[in-house]
Amino acid sequence: MDKPLSLANHFLIAMPGMADEFFSHSVILVCRHDSEGAMGVMINRPTNLSVSDILEQMKTEPFPDALRRQPVFSGGPVHTERGLVLHEGVGDWEYTLPVSRHLGLTTSQDILQAMAERSGPDKTLVALGYASWGEGQLEEEILRNSWLHLPADHDLMFHTPMHKRWKEAGGRIGVDLDRLLGDIGHA
Repeated sequence: MDKPLSLANHFLIAMPGMADEFFSHSVILVCRHDSEGAMGVMINRPTNLSVSDILEQMKTEPFPDALRRQPVFSGGPVHTERGLVLHEGVGDWEYTLPVSRHLGLTTSQDILQAMAERSGPDKTLVALGYASWGEGQLEEEILRNSWLHLPADHDLMFHTPMHKRWKEAGGRIGVDLDRLLGDIGHA
């Protein structure tokens, strides 16, 4: 029997007619996808917090001024109190899920401490919460045309302005999301 296709290290792009307002116009990096379900982090929904706000709560000072400008993202509706750091390079952190050979998702505070000390990864995206799907749920949503998907692109995740990521992600697979109808179905 063929091994099911894993969408780990892929982006999910919400279709224009996404019924769930929370995920409307979202781009999600799928970090884990296996027979038990999937888990991912939204990369285009900033909160009103900055990374320095989190470091101040941890009583970690001093820290680079750049962290005052780096937004914290809403990663999804599950465990919104839990901080996650997507970063280039898997590294040697206490709790890291390798997303690919060059990308990790760390949930331990040691990476935030390293960022404050300027010894952390160069490219990071900090989020609170994550998105999660049960067994077969993501596949069903894709079949219902809720999501498009494409291989993850670090440039889009770390360099494209956050407000342009949804349209840019669609453009990378040749889709102008503004021209799609919200109620596309199967013939």
